[in-house]
Amino acid sequence: MEAILDIYKRPYSPINPVLCFDESSKQQIQNLVDAVPMKPGSVMKIDSEYERNGVSNLFMTFEPLQGKRFVKVTERRTKIDWAECMKWIVDELYPGATKITVVMDNLNTHTPASLYACFDPMTAKRIADKLDIQYTPKHGSWLNMAEIEFSALSRQCLNRRIGSREELIKEIAAWERARNEEKIGCNWQFTLDDARVKLKKLYPTIS
Repeated sequence: MEAILDIYKRPYSPINPVLCFDESSKQQIQNLVDAVPMKPGSVMKIDSEYERNGVSNLFMTFEPLQGKRFVKVTERRTKIDWAECMKWIVDELYPGATKITVVMDNLNTHTPASLYACFDPMTAKRIADKLDIQYTPKHGSWLNMAEIEFSALSRQCLNRRIGSREELIKEIAAWERARNEEKIGCNWQFTLDDARVKLKKLYPTIS
């Protein structure tokens, strides 16, 4: 926990950006009857019947100091999907960085071994060498600022029926673009001093 809080105190560095990474999912729900659009004095009316149309995985990459977020929509959330997402971060999002610090939870797919399962050894090592992966502690995923950004995405974009993966990608891209243009970051307030007071019971007692 303390290592993550120390990372959040770092000043911005374009060659060593600090990212928060998380994953979630969204079920596609297709209306069977067209909704009745809203009009003055009347809200939108949606029929109770619907059709499930699969589930998509969402990878969230959030750079709080620059107010940037990038959401990648995939069909699955396997180690291959994670590895391809890490390569996307290294090669396309931050090609000029010498080292990229990434805060994420400790899922079994979130390891350098996944890179070697997906790419040839030279490519896997190149990507692994660029990444400084910092895991949140067990039961400490709340330390990951990407969870806050997922909450905003859920409230502002995903709290309705979206019928297909194509529509989901389009809607998330619009949400992402709007927030990036406003450079909305995260006003993180929890410090190391706070942890030692509010989470005192988690520290060992020295008699």
